[in-house]
Amino acid sequence: MALDLLGERQRTHYCGELRESHQGQTVFLAGWVARRRDLGSLVFLDLRDHTGVTQIVCNLEISPEAHEKAEQVRPEYVVGVEGEVVLRDPATVNPQIPTGKVEVQARKLLLLNESRTPPFPIEDEGRMAEETRLRYRYLDLRRSRMQQNIRLRHRASLTVREVLSRHRFVEIETPFLTRSTPEGARDYLVPSRVHHGHFYALPQSPQLFKQILMIGGFDRYFQIVRCFRDEDLRADRQPEFTQIDIEMAFPQRSVLFAIIEELMASLFALVDVQVSRPFPILSYDEAMERYGSDKPHTEFGLEWKRVNLPEGAQEKVRVSCPLKALRVPGWASTNRSQIDKLQETAQAAGADWFSAIKMSGAEPQSSLVKALGEDAVRQLASAAGAQPGDLVILLGLKPGQSAQGPQHRLDEASSEVRLELARKLDLLKSGGWHFLWVVDFPMFDYDDKENRFVAMHHPFTSPREEDLGMLETDPGGVKARAYDLVLNGSEIGGGSIRIHRPDIQRRVFSALGMTPEKARERFGFFLDALEYGTPPHGGIALGFDRIVGLMAGESNIREVIAFPKTASAVDVMCDAPSTVEPEQLEELGLEIKESPVEG
Repeated sequence: MALDLLGERQRTHYCGELRESHQGQTVFLAGWVARRRDLGSLVFLDLRDHTGVTQIVCNLEISPEAHEKAEQVRPEYVVGVEGEVVLRDPATVNPQIPTGKVEVQARKLLLLNESRTPPFPIEDEGRMAEETRLRYRYLDLRRSRMQQNIRLRHRASLTVREVLSRHRFVEIETPFLTRSTPEGARDYLVPSRVHHGHFYALPQSPQLFKQILMIGGFDRYFQIVRCFRDEDLRADRQPEFTQIDIEMAFPQRSVLFAIIEELMASLFALVDVQVSRPFPILSYDEAMERYGSDKPHTEFGLEWKRVNLPEGAQEKVRVSCPLKALRVPGWASTNRSQIDKLQETAQAAGADWFSAIKMSGAEPQSSLVKALGEDAVRQLASAAGAQPGDLVILLGLKPGQSAQGPQHRLDEASSEVRLELARKLDLLKSGGWHFLWVVDFPMFDYDDKENRFVAMHHPFTSPREEDLGMLETDPGGVKARAYDLVLNGSEIGGGSIRIHRPDIQRRVFSALGMTPEKARERFGFFLDALEYGTPPHGGIALGFDRIVGLMAGESNIREVIAFPKTASAVDVMCDAPSTVEPEQLEELGLEIKESPVEG
């Protein structure tokens, strides 16, 4: 097939732009053939670009040359069309598309490129194997859904820059090749060719660089930055991801919150969502008690309460107090299999003890009645706020274990039960948008495997001023000046007021079990920088992929990333990661072991 050259021709319009007002105009369109219908002397082509579709008519009587070429065209061929915009016959108007009242009578048809038959129909927005979509991502990206998502991402990035620039933030790029600081997720390492045995690391975040920018006098910084973490993947994780990184000197938390809330309102306005401000603020402890999660979905009720057994009852049922109790309105009539499913969910998530009370009549129905008596069971239901017709779920731990222990098993189990109930009651589909700040996180978690405290956020987070005296005596009781931004049960951002004094930074490193020598080895350059007049500062990192995914109504962030990896961190389109030539390894001073350690 002889192909044509585009030459100096330029598009006059996009395919989705033509309307009745363009009648009589000569236009030049270009795009992909979405569909072809041959009716003998008339060949109809649906021509598609990212704006939509226009019907092209190749009439043998008007242009034999265009008609001849149209007979050779197949789906996904790239063509250019010159012709006149005409009104469709009223009987052929297509009300399903914006261009449905017009068509273009082709005078000239250019065949710009051929196409093999795609492995899936571009116009089909139905389900297909994800690996197939990712292997042929260049075809998947032509689909309307992906075009909308990626272009939404573009508009979101412009909005971020506009809002933050208005608040006098300066966009500054930070290095991709830096040193490894193994305190958190695994780093991606890059071997140095010049310095054998030495490695760069790809940044998990620009954390230290943005703090150094505060020392350098750039009092308001931001960056839409690529970050890298070698960790297990989920629907909302990728090995390389994008975050909106923000830092400001002399911060007041309320000022930062107001700026971020304005940014969220501007972003969600792109999808016609009106965001209510100010966002509610909930302490970590309250979030865990009421919802069992530090990223609760607050759209629906189903809030837990801590309750105690009546005096003398604890030994009879062999469970630690306090218990967690949840009232499920109107669910007293539920069947046994539903309750068994909730029990399985609770125990799989870490609860040792489970019971239920049905308030379906004058007397409570529960296996606890035999052990505790009706009055004691009624007291438990009343403490949970139960009304006639309600079901009460009770969770607990084995005797001698505290619900406030370092693993928070009881809270985690209560969160899973709550979400399972929400799914059963169909409470997650209202379409509302519920933002929430969660504040005052614990400074440290205790790691049983390493037998030491680890930072819940990162080791540069400032403790609350009133808790500084506990750093050496009671690290587990120290609260951090940390905060997370939550939307509909997803954490979309996390930040904190940072440590700006070197003496406090050294004390925090010590609480983490880090010797002065180890701290100097890992963070010496940063400790030195803190000695030169570091201002108070703080900031936040917002998950750009997650935010755009929520705006687009997607449950998987791969749908808003142009070239994502699979769940096993593989790029099936490029076949990466791949092996490299032995000469490349030799240059780097590396040797591959036969049985690499997996983990």
